[in-house]
Amino acid sequence: MTGTEPAVPLIDTSRPHPARVYDWFLGGKDNYPVDEELGRRITAMQGGDAPRHARANRRFMARATRAVVRETGIRQFLDVGSGIPTEPNLHQVAQSVVPDARVVYVDNDPIVLAHAEALLSGTPEGATGYVQADAREPERILERSASVLDFDRPVALSLIALLHFIADGDGAHDLVDTLVGALAPGSCLVLSALTADFDPENVHRGIAAYAASGVTLVARSHAETGQFFEGLALLEPGIVSLSDWRPDAGENGEKEGPVSLYGAVGLKR
Repeated sequence: MTGTEPAVPLIDTSRPHPARVYDWFLGGKDNYPVDEELGRRITAMQGGDAPRHARANRRFMARATRAVVRETGIRQFLDVGSGIPTEPNLHQVAQSVVPDARVVYVDNDPIVLAHAEALLSGTPEGATGYVQADAREPERILERSASVLDFDRPVALSLIALLHFIADGDGAHDLVDTLVGALAPGSCLVLSALTADFDPENVHRGIAAYAASGVTLVARSHAETGQFFEGLALLEPGIVSLSDWRPDAGENGEKEGPVSLYGAVGLKR
């Protein structure tokens, strides 16, 4: 079973988009000169950290997804801000453990929709779908996702590298509260988000570069990140740098080192 949106809106190539810049950091080809320009500028000013952090973020997604499946029994995932398909995608990780996993991807960049077919090729036992929506439209996301996901049963809400593009004043907490509030007991929130706690100088340079290109980027402290998990029970080791969240030293042969993103998984009782 698969699902997607019927039409591809026009792609704005006049300004960078976070999903496409992230694709460039990961070595992808689905980006434009304006995205590459911003990616190169940030990489140069941060001594190459941005691509390394992007790769660390993908590895966190995979580790957290496997942990959720194995430790909570969850078989359903709502991935908001999914970005351009980059293997392994979340459904590939989940369905490699439980072939009947059901996944809905959500993004607002038309280029992601254009490549959504790569997100819809799952196992015969499972189901994948795609919803074209802005993260600040939680009600729309829930309504469209219900064709694939059963919200009366536990769902893992995946907000990977999303919330640092949404300021508190633009509804970051409202979207989390609405989405988590709609989930059944036994559901999880999987989140990674930018912080300046470890390397403030480089992070603030990156924020300034994004701002100069018209893109909002917000760094949150440990306490501020923790606010998104209020009322949830954190899985060990809690809210930590991505490199410290259940690291696998042999993963891709790359030593992560400090990463300026917090990661955590919270369980809804």
